[in-house]
Amino acid sequence: MTTPAAAEAQPAVPYGTPGAPRIAVRGEARLEVDPEIARIGITVSARGRDRRAALEDLTRRNAAVLHLVKSYGDAVERLDTGAFSLTPELVKHGKGERVRTYHGGVRVTAELSDFTALGELTTRLADLELTRVDGPWWSLRRTSPAHREARRQAVREAVQRAREYAEALDTTLAALVELADIGAEGPAVPAYPAAPGRTRGAAPALAGAAPALDLEPQRQQVYAAVDARFTMAPPRL
Repeated sequence: MTTPAAAEAQPAVPYGTPGAPRIAVRGEARLEVDPEIARIGITVSARGRDRRAALEDLTRRNAAVLHLVKSYGDAVERLDTGAFSLTPELVKHGKGERVRTYHGGVRVTAELSDFTALGELTTRLADLELTRVDGPWWSLRRTSPAHREARRQAVREAVQRAREYAEALDTTLAALVELADIGAEGPAVPAYPAAPGRTRGAAPALAGAAPALDLEPQRQQVYAAVDARFTMAPPRL
């Protein structure tokens, strides 16, 4: 004979019973929101027959890029140097290790939150000597409220769906048994989704400089999903 205390200590069965039927549902939410940050990739190059001259040119051009990006102050949230290279190119024909030329490069990544400044900065960078600009790539911060709101909506949808199933059986929900976040099991979101277009406002062009690019921020898709299991009062079938 099982005592009341022993019965309370027994773990719940992983399935429903006639006295406590179980409902399993999935709640999902999809939001479309404005991006919060934009990233651009900047590649500075140099080439020359003399190693020291190529290195000096690369150093000078890299310093000009960093100075220009930093001049935008708080509009730039992050600035990183990713890679540096100086590679000799050997003569294809002939004996010995004769160097034909030297190729140098520096990779810089900038992250901006001011999209008005982004168009002007991108144009000014592209106008620099032997400088390549890639991007922008739009995204949300990991701490964006949009992620939290999507999770809240997914939970509310799970509860609503479970209630609808219970109402179809002319009964009510009794208790929440399990709530599982399954967002991590979905496909990974690209770190840098492509987004060509126009900005909401272009900065005025500087005297003697190329006009600022007009770039339109790409709307971001936010997805959240949860699995939820409930018990309900026994329905009268």
